[in-house]
Amino acid sequence: MAGRLANKVAIVTGAGSRGPGLGNGKATSILFAREGARVLCVDSVLERAEETVKEIAREGGDASAGAADVTRASDCRAMVAAAVERYGRLDILHNNVGIESRAGILEVSEEEWDRVMAVDLKSMMLASQAAIPMLLERGGAITCVSSIAALRGHQRTAYAAAKAGVIGLVITLAEQLAPKRIRVNAIAPGQVWTPMVAYHGEPGREERRRRTPLGIEGTAWDIGWAAVYLASDEARWVTGQTLIVDGGLTLTTR
Repeated sequence: MAGRLANKVAIVTGAGSRGPGLGNGKATSILFAREGARVLCVDSVLERAEETVKEIAREGGDASAGAADVTRASDCRAMVAAAVERYGRLDILHNNVGIESRAGILEVSEEEWDRVMAVDLKSMMLASQAAIPMLLERGGAITCVSSIAALRGHQRTAYAAAKAGVIGLVITLAEQLAPKRIRVNAIAPGQVWTPMVAYHGEPGREERRRRTPLGIEGTAWDIGWAAVYLASDEARWVTGQTLIVDGGLTLTTR
């Protein structure tokens, strides 16, 4: 089924990995390119995006790197303009940027709350706002990465609230943009192993694997394949949905 995204142009935000290993944005960028898309890989740290582009180039794919602070509207507009200038169009926006906050309600500070909301939620609104005028020309797909933290009780107050907000944003954008043939969906990853959670160490990694009903570890590739589906024409009749990719974790009790 190669070529599922042939002739499409995609922007992936958070396209670099923050440490050794493979993050969700990097995996998504690589898979998009393997499926025929031309990809603008965007990260707040240009070198991270460039590393992803190198991986794509080694496989013969077409990608370029860009730096942007997607909590700023001007950077989001410049990001979209760069994609259109380089590739002539835009078909897919994959909003992957996110940071973690581990504080409970009595520990989270106002500053931490505002930062998480800006990075994990406002960035997706601003990036979508910048991309929509280009997507209006021929329709397209916007996908936002949420989390299962949005769907069940969770100790990480700001993070869970922001990720729940992502789902709310997706639902309302899907309704607003459906007449324009722009589909908007969310992915809710479970406890996949990426550089973002490497602080758990190997004992924590094994505990996370065992906690998952399927009993196998989720990786960034699992999230990337979900992103390919939602961006492709296979999902042409899917909008306003949240695709849970968690090995069955949300099916279980605490």
